[in-house]
Amino acid sequence: MNDFLFALTLAPVARGLLAMAIAGLAFPATGVMVLRLNLIPMRYMLMHGVILAGAISLALNVNTLAISVVLNLILVLLMLKLTKDTRFGFGLSSATAMVFTMAAASLVMHIWDVPAKDTLQLLWGSPFALAWTDIAALVALAIVIVLYIFMSFRTISAIFFDQEIASSLGMRVRFHHTFMVTLIALVIALAMKLLGALLIDALLILPVLVASKRSESLKQLMVSACIIGLFVSTFGYLLAIYTDMPPSGTIALLSAVIYPIPTFKKRR
Repeated sequence: MNDFLFALTLAPVARGLLAMAIAGLAFPATGVMVLRLNLIPMRYMLMHGVILAGAISLALNVNTLAISVVLNLILVLLMLKLTKDTRFGFGLSSATAMVFTMAAASLVMHIWDVPAKDTLQLLWGSPFALAWTDIAALVALAIVIVLYIFMSFRTISAIFFDQEIASSLGMRVRFHHTFMVTLIALVIALAMKLLGALLIDALLILPVLVASKRSESLKQLMVSACIIGLFVSTFGYLLAIYTDMPPSGTIALLSAVIYPIPTFKKRR
């Protein structure tokens, strides 16, 4: 126990705990957007975009997070430009962009002699590697997410229900859809550095799936998903420190373990 308490006083560990708490509380709200707007394929495309950004940043020796954010925003804006009807997500364009980003990443690694293992480390991520600038970016993004949902909840609800009806009511559907997709792109760029691509759903999707089993309204779904995300991220992180296990794997495993619990309770 003394070793555990001492570990929490270390700066990288403390920064990681703060980052996981902020991400766990805010990121599931964008997970609701991913599921309600049918953007699961786009999520995979953005994760591949971060891998390309990692290869570029290593080749040019620049900040990975900045390149990831810029590249993801470019990919999102291109898909929005090429897709006329956004009601059904970006399935085809996401698949095309995913193939392009992986092909481009392989070419960048070959031309600039970037070690593949260094680029693929982005698939795992590490909350211990975060700097205070990363924490500041995380806080800023969380504030934007909360303010946007609070100020535009009625419009968001209408868009989730039916985009055509929302448009007929005079709502700026295209603007809000673009803004939500942009938020998702930024969240994935940051979450990749926290947990990595392979375990990003532990914060983005699984809390929403757990909350959806008992939620009866969109507001209840978002609140419940964020509470579950906060519990999973902080408790999973502390458990990882206590047991000397990788935080990303521990948090993802905890998310998967609690997923069937609401189903069992409902059956009983």
